[in-house]
Amino acid sequence: METEGVKLTFTDDAISEIASIAEQVNAQTDNIGARRLATIISKITEEVSFHAPKMNGVNFEVDKKYVQQRLANVLDRTDLSKFIL
Repeated sequence: METEGVKLTFTDDAISEIASIAEQVNAQTDNIGARRLATIISKITEEVSFHAPKMNGVNFEVDKKYVQQRLANVLDRTDLSKFIL
């Protein structure tokens, strides 16, 4: 994102939430380890990434609430494997 002029930072509670969700999804579906984590981070950052060219100079902070908002529809699904690799 910094190549687009957007500084992206994650709060400690966001990192904990991401790890917890990755562990939960791995436990409920196929355990693919760190690949799940990478996919979840991609899902969390996709909106910012899409709008990054218009956000030059913005410092964007990802917190626990933002993580929960971005992943709410995924976590509500009964078969999570269809939605996150």
